[in-house]
Amino acid sequence: MTPAVTFSQVSRHFGSVRAVDALDLDIAPGEFFAMLGPSGSGKTTCLRLIAGFEQPTAGHIEIFGETADGVPPYRRNVNTVFQDYALFPHLNVLDNVGYGQMIRGIGRAERARDAEAALEMVKLPGYGARKPGQLSGGQRQRVALARALINKPKVLLLDEPLGALDLKLREQMQEELKALQRSLGITFVFVTHDQGEALSMADRIAVFNEGRIMQTGTPEEIYRRPKSRFVADFVGSSNVLSPETTQRLGGPAEWASLRPEDIRLGSGGGHEARVTGASFLGSATRVTLNAAGGKLTVLLPAGSSVPEPGAGVRFSWEPSALHLMGPVA
Repeated sequence: MTPAVTFSQVSRHFGSVRAVDALDLDIAPGEFFAMLGPSGSGKTTCLRLIAGFEQPTAGHIEIFGETADGVPPYRRNVNTVFQDYALFPHLNVLDNVGYGQMIRGIGRAERARDAEAALEMVKLPGYGARKPGQLSGGQRQRVALARALINKPKVLLLDEPLGALDLKLREQMQEELKALQRSLGITFVFVTHDQGEALSMADRIAVFNEGRIMQTGTPEEIYRRPKSRFVADFVGSSNVLSPETTQRLGGPAEWASLRPEDIRLGSGGGHEARVTGASFLGSATRVTLNAAGGKLTVLLPAGSSVPEPGAGVRFSWEPSALHLMGPVA
């Protein structure tokens, strides 16, 4: 099967800055693919390279098997949804959604029909006469999504599209975006620095750092089997153990990852530790321990007995919970 997007040894340099550095990547057709990483890691530059807003310094990009070399953005079968929505404030919603079709010379009646259908798709029927200033942030995001989808792109690019929304609305839009992608069956490429967003929405994730992909895999693979200290520390909350600490806890002298929710506290067996603090998080309590010469974080489910700071405890985990990453990670 021909990939939706292929990067072959793609680099993008800005002077001495290597924003993207010799990157290889395949994104499958119909996949919800997340590019995850901190600010400046290269993920947004990759999105702009797919869109055609940037050109590679070196390497080659294909979209559904066709070269993207020298192809301008308007001739690529992709569309982009931006974090700031980029809506025209003087146009009503219907004209904003149909703007791309107007540029392509499609008649007003057909444009209006398609725009209404696109608004129906994003659950905004009847909003066509309103101006963007009369809409909430979530509604403006839906309009931007409808405008991107009206041209039926093969690949939809989303650049941190939920970043400006409050938590509750962001979670709602995460569910709706995923459901929409499944119903349409088109490829979504989603850029985010929010690891919870990537884990909950994506079929696969590429974790970026300093212009390179550190690991690609399913959300479960990335979370449970990180290949490096960076991935273990950036994706979710993890206890990253040095080879010395792992050895003191009975394992081999290798870097290891141990998720806080996998550690059990009890009075018998396991290893000794002293409680240094506890924080109530609502659905869980985060407990910090001084253990094996370092700090460990434990997540206790709501309703668990929480030891007082200063108390001595014992802790343990299932052998499969300790993920080894090698002597150098």
